[in-house]
Amino acid sequence: ADNCMISVKLSNLSDVHLLFCYHMMPDLNLMISHFHAYLWVILFLCLCLREQNDVYEWARDHRVHHKYSETDADPHNATRGFFFAHIGWLLVRKHPDVIEKGKKLELADLRADKVVMFQRRHYKLSVLILCFLVPTLVPWYFWGESLAVAYFVPGLLRYAVVLNATWLVNSAAHIWGNRPYDKTINPRENPMVAFSAIGEGFHNYHHTFPFDYATSEFGWKFNITTAFIDLMCFLGLAKDCKKVSKELIMARIQRTGDGSDKSG
Repeated sequence: ADNCMISVKLSNLSDVHLLFCYHMMPDLNLMISHFHAYLWVILFLCLCLREQNDVYEWARDHRVHHKYSETDADPHNATRGFFFAHIGWLLVRKHPDVIEKGKKLELADLRADKVVMFQRRHYKLSVLILCFLVPTLVPWYFWGESLAVAYFVPGLLRYAVVLNATWLVNSAAHIWGNRPYDKTINPRENPMVAFSAIGEGFHNYHHTFPFDYATSEFGWKFNITTAFIDLMCFLGLAKDCKKVSKELIMARIQRTGDGSDKSG
């Protein structure tokens, strides 16, 4: 039970970080000045709990994904099927278009951020310590769990669950669900993914309004990450988060939605 609890806590902590830090990356040059320096450091440490590449590489790929979604320049192009979008893209070399388009992106804001570049330089060691050693050693040291169980449950099992919950955003949320905001794009509203990725399943909204920090118009509903960001704003550790107006949302629904809107 203790091992399962620490796994859940670590998973939730790193999941909250992923949306809060990574999915602001299309507007990182605007968001960095609005995050307290201490919060940046804490979030980057949380990132290492889940080992999904350093912020620089992740942000670059995420920007390419948004700009060239569902093309060969999209790292996890969902038109190539569920398996490829979920995990297959990590098992093969990147398509030449991904590399070419990635080189053309403006990444000066990332290179100028000292915390981002420090993390990039020391990422492998940080991951080894925070993603695998800490989750293994804490239950072994504090309540006498065997190293084998501690390694396989809070270590590897947690890691596998978090990875797949995150990958569902690239796969399931690009294939199954409704498109109330823009029926011309692949990303969907998927409640299952919203639940598993604590807020990331409102993907048609996210791709229609990528600058909205909440990635949803429904506030804290299935969206623990938005609640966390709001708490950070309340504590003064973040500020000036962008939000789409209700009028703009309704206008977009009427213009490009598929008629499945649940607003109101």
